[in-house]
Amino acid sequence: MFVYDDKAGANAAARFWWMLRAVGHARVQVIDGGLDAIMRSGLPVTDTVTEARPAPAYPASQWMLPTVTLAEVASDAKDPDKIVIDVRESYRYRGEREPIDLVAGHIPGAINVPYLKNLDDDGYFLPAEQLAELYGRVMGERTPDKLTIHCGSGVTACHTLLALEQAGLSGARLYVGSWSEWSRNDRPIGKVGQDESK
Repeated sequence: MFVYDDKAGANAAARFWWMLRAVGHARVQVIDGGLDAIMRSGLPVTDTVTEARPAPAYPASQWMLPTVTLAEVASDAKDPDKIVIDVRESYRYRGEREPIDLVAGHIPGAINVPYLKNLDDDGYFLPAEQLAELYGRVMGERTPDKLTIHCGSGVTACHTLLALEQAGLSGARLYVGSWSEWSRNDRPIGKVGQDESK
């Protein structure tokens, strides 16, 4: 199965890829570059809505990809053996402005690696070797299962999970609730320039 969106795979397509993989559907791929790449390649497109055909229920019995809870991400952010990566744009992480959620800032202890770093100037994923180098620097000696990835709502974080997969670094965990949950639950709010050791 091939999936795409109009955000270079950064929004719905990466999340759909993650959800399908999480229920055991291994044969799913995101089209690199999304709808723009499809159109640039000259493949035919249409604005005609395809009628959905009924299909039998998908045989999913359990969630197969790792996630973390609010309490777990709070613990992970304080654990030097683990890394919490916030993939939102840097101005949101720094706490300068928040266009979606109620409060600007970040989870204290989280680091910022914006998902756009996964892409080249044309909106395509960087080659696997470059992604491995980028995240290898972030991880240091840690293994991928020590990474927790989040964004604003748990959708764009899947773009970075896909980039990690491309880099051969499978096993990172998704904080599904992400900043939307954290910022609405009386949790500490980090902003760049503040002392986060408290």
